[in-house]
Amino acid sequence: MSTPARTLKLLLQPADNLRLASLCGPMGEHLRQMEARFGIEIRHRGHDFQLIGEHMPVATAAGLLQDMYRHTEQGELSAANVNRFLSASPEEGEAPAAELTLRHVRVRTYGANQKRYLEALRDHDLVFGVGPAGTGKTHLAMARAVQALEQEQVRRIVLVRPVVEAGERLGFLPGDVAQKIDPYLRPMLDALDELAGRERAARWLEGHIVEIAPLAYMRGRTLNDAFVILDEAQNASRAQMKMLLTRLGFGARTAVTGDLTQTDLPPGDRSGLAEALELLEGLAGVAFVHFRRSDVVRHPLVQQVIEAYARRHDDGAG
Repeated sequence: MSTPARTLKLLLQPADNLRLASLCGPMGEHLRQMEARFGIEIRHRGHDFQLIGEHMPVATAAGLLQDMYRHTEQGELSAANVNRFLSASPEEGEAPAAELTLRHVRVRTYGANQKRYLEALRDHDLVFGVGPAGTGKTHLAMARAVQALEQEQVRRIVLVRPVVEAGERLGFLPGDVAQKIDPYLRPMLDALDELAGRERAARWLEGHIVEIAPLAYMRGRTLNDAFVILDEAQNASRAQMKMLLTRLGFGARTAVTGDLTQTDLPPGDRSGLAEALELLEGLAGVAFVHFRRSDVVRHPLVQQVIEAYARRHDDGAG
């Protein structure tokens, strides 16, 4: 016997037509995504909404609709934002999402692994976030770094990334060191702009409060009172990984992110990330969070692409 449909009425306040348009999306696309995700019907006249469907999906969708409307106060609700909100409905009995409040934005986790990761970044000096692209590893690490800087828990943020990828080397790129490294750091810089605000991020970079550095140039340094993010760590050699992890000084926090299925190291070279995961297991002050394909929060097609490649790999084909 099917569960009878429930109608939940919801009034979104404060009334603001620009925010309402951002919430609904072009031609109501954002609402259509919600309907498809939860198997419900959404009707609205202005800011008065009706959600029609089974009890649990309607209740969950109503909460997300309110969260999405609150997000529009900070700016345009992009397709990426919507996909993050809709990435996974809470499992029965699952703990509520974790939130991190910054001066510029509020960041919310999606799914148990993101919540576990954000809590690990809060409670541990060294955190490894490992798993597929699009699971929020770098974005959440940057959010925690910005929060630590705003709360004066650290004095600077250091963004580090290997610069040898897909057969290309730093020396082949035009410009000075900052211009050479920029393409490699651009994903982290985009996250910094979003989380801190473009103008403030530019001031931090100009004042060297945020430093960008190739991994190979870290030798001989000691990083005190810094939040260090090593991104794309699967492309760090074993020697480079050891070098970075032994640079950490007093008051330092480090987030290491990577995807072991996408290493660009030469054939036969073992990833420093893979070795570190084995060697550091069980050490006090170190946390490991492993993301899955189901944790992807980008465009829904990304998860399908990842699963298609995983099937090919699991089958042992080409």
